[in-house]
Amino acid sequence: MITIYTSPSCSSCRKVKKYFEDNHIPYKEKNILSISLKENELKDLLEKSENGTEDIISTRSKIIKEGHINIDDMSISELIEFIRKNPSVLKRPIMIDDHNMQVGYSEEEITAFLPKAKRYLSENLCKDCENCGDKNE
Repeated sequence: MITIYTSPSCSSCRKVKKYFEDNHIPYKEKNILSISLKENELKDLLEKSENGTEDIISTRSKIIKEGHINIDDMSISELIEFIRKNPSVLKRPIMIDDHNMQVGYSEEEITAFLPKAKRYLSENLCKDCENCGDKNE
């Protein structure tokens, strides 16, 4: 199952949810501002992140800038506790399943969440299939 970490005012989050709905892909949404993120969820995000905290934490966030916080100086447990207390430092949306993680909305990268057969069709068939016959005449 795909989990999408979102926030209410995030336009990219709305695009991602629409993409999954349009492609009939089930997902579970977690609003990071209204739920308490679990330690194991955050560990999973950090483990699947290719570039560590760079991928999931916005160093431009108000909390980090105004607090002069250096997340690189934190231990993993301190970082997880910091994120749990300040979930708005997470970039959004974050989509994660058993194999993939994507941060933000990218039309090209989001196809990794399509089922394999559907991904093959979307990559190998033209976008305008209804008109294929007209083009070959």
